[in-house]
Amino acid sequence: MTPGRAIRLAAYYGFARWLPASNHRAGRWARLIRRWICRGVFKSCGREVNIERGAWFGDGSQLEIGDYSGIGVNCQVTGPVRIGRDVMMGPEVIIITRHHRFDRLDVPMWRQGSTEARPVIIGDDVWIGTRAIIMPGVHIGRGAILGAAAVVTKDVPDYAIAAGNPARVIRSRLEGAPGTGSAAVSNGCSGPAAAADAFRRQQGG
Repeated sequence: MTPGRAIRLAAYYGFARWLPASNHRAGRWARLIRRWICRGVFKSCGREVNIERGAWFGDGSQLEIGDYSGIGVNCQVTGPVRIGRDVMMGPEVIIITRHHRFDRLDVPMWRQGSTEARPVIIGDDVWIGTRAIIMPGVHIGRGAILGAAAVVTKDVPDYAIAAGNPARVIRSRLEGAPGTGSAAVSNGCSGPAAAADAFRRQQGG
């Protein structure tokens, strides 16, 4: 780790992380400070990114975030994670890319180490609800919505709305949306139910 990165991380976790949230009257300056620090910490950081109060991201070296996206209040993100453009993230979201090992019964689980990291990829224009949990290796499609407290263990197709534990698609945003035909063609979907059908096939349903 370079001295510059180390200094920025110390400044973030020791000071900037605890500055007011963006909806506070002093939030604009807090947001600018956190963004400036994270530009020198993240693997890549787009324009107008909003890192909220209390967000935790380790050393940030495996985190990519696109233009106009955010990491919500008190969220925890462990890389490798790629977040697209225009992504909204509610408070206390957790994104996990590895698990504890538990293969052996003769060794306590905390001594068995962790699995290999499996990257999480979040497409453009995604809305992640409060306290959603995204598990290792999951790909969230473009325009998808994850309900509050959803536990996402499988890929979510483009424009799908998923909720529950484990998360399941409850409907597609393509249904009845303006320009549905062109959106469906450009995303390889044959109709409003295609996103939900793809998700069910992945789950063997």
